Order: sequence, then C-alpha cells, then structure tokens
Amino acid sequence: MERREFVASLVAGGCAGMCVDLTLFPLDTMKTRLQSQQGFSRAGGFRGIYAGVPSAAVGSFPSAAAFFVTYECAKSLLQVSPASNMTPVTHMAAASLGEIVACLIRVPSEVVKQRTQASPSSSSYRELVGTLREEGFRGLYRGYRSTVIREIPFSLVQFPLWEYLKSLWSLRQGHVLYSWQSAVCGAFAGGVAAFVTTPLDVAKTRIMLAKAGTRTASGNIPLVLCEVWKTRGLSGLFAGSVPRMTFISVGGFIFLGAYEKVRSVML
Repeated sequence: MERREFVASLVAGGCAGMCVDLTLFPLDTMKTRLQSQQGFSRAGGFRGIYAGVPSAAVGSFPSAAAFFVTYECAKSLLQVSPASNMTPVTHMAAASLGEIVACLIRVPSEVVKQRTQASPSSSSYRELVGTLREEGFRGLYRGYRSTVIREIPFSLVQFPLWEYLKSLWSLRQGHVLYSWQSAVCGAFAGGVAAFVTTPLDVAKTRIMLAKAGTRTASGNIPLVLCEVWKTRGLSGLFAGSVPRMTFISVGGFIFLGAYEKVRSVML
C-alpha cells in the first residue's frame, strides 16, 4: 500500500467512525440497556440517552481508522484476481485482522461507555476511575475476547457481502459505484450481519457490565448465553436486535458511504 492510500484509509476510516458513533449514539444506548442484566427500565430507560458519549467520541476515530488501515493493507497483501473464487476469503481474512487490531483500541472505550450507559447517573470519567481502582488496567479489557468473537463473525458476513453487492451492482451498471450506492450496499450487509450476531453481542454486553468476581465477569461466552437462555429464552438472546439492526444498517450506510467518499476525494 502506498503512503497516500495509507493516509486516505486512516483519515476516511476515522471520519466515518466518528460520524456513525456520534450520530446514532441514542440507539446504541437503548440496545445496551435492553441487553443489560437489570433490564431496560432499571438501567435508565429513556433517561440520559447520551450517557457515555465522551468515551465513544474518544475511541471511535482511532479504532475505525485502525480497522480500515489494517483492512486495506491486508487486502493489498493478499490480493488475488477479481474473478478468483478466493476473493471473498481475502475480504474475510482482511476484515478479521482489522477487527483484532481495532478492538485493542475499541474495547477500553466500549467498557467505559457501556457502564456509563447502564448507570446514567454516573459519568464516563467516574466509570473510568472506578474500573481502574477496582480492577486495574486489565479491567478496561474485560470482554476483549468476547468482543473479538462477536466482531469476527460480524465482519465475515458484512464485508464479503458488501464487496459482493458492490461488484454485482457495478457490473450491472457498467461503471464504478457512486458513494451513495456503496452506502446502500453497506446498509443491507450491515443489517444482515447485525441480526445474525446479536446473541454474541448480548454476551459481550453482559460480560462488560458484570461486577468483578462474578461468573459472568469471567468471560465464558457459552456460560453467559446459557444463563440468558434459561432466564429469558430466545427473546433474551436477541434482546436489542431491533435497535442494533437499525443502528448498524443506518450506521453501515453512513460509515461505508462516508469512508468511500472521503477516500475517493483524498486519492
């Protein structure tokens, strides 16, 4: 990857991440409260819908930038012929590597953000200090494994589907897609991936919100999913799926559309 492409991916990815996370933050708060162990109302309901937004603002630009830089670098290193059957595999591998790197930045801000969302009377700073005092720096990475396990299947569905829809649409109209067309493909791909991976998102949220020392806090995803199934059934496993799908569909439209637009302007 050339330096110009590197900078374009860095800036475009960061800008796209900021646009989505700040624009659709209330939907993310609703999803977190629906998935929390205490339930939607006790976690705050519709009060303090922007609780945790400073944490999201701090983490969104660098994590999204890290994802797209890794994604584009991996795609260029693993490059195969566009007509090759290995193209979807290349996109899957690149997206998975991107998520592993991005989660190193995203998870600490996600932990603070979700704990603030589930305790609207608190603040991002108070939750950060409390986490460091009770669990140390390691506490900020509570749920790293569950986040990666959620994000990799999500990316395995979203990005190959996004790239496939773009290539199919481009082939039919005979020229490269406009930014809004790429955004439409991103919205559809994101919505499908969001629904499929909702149970993993529920487990990730429960692990991040759990009190230190509890069984849930240990990060055992099958155990958490079994507990949710026993107490709340299928609806519990898919709690927050509607705001999650809405967030990621609209977010996919903004995120991938903004990324393509900013990157094309810079190249």
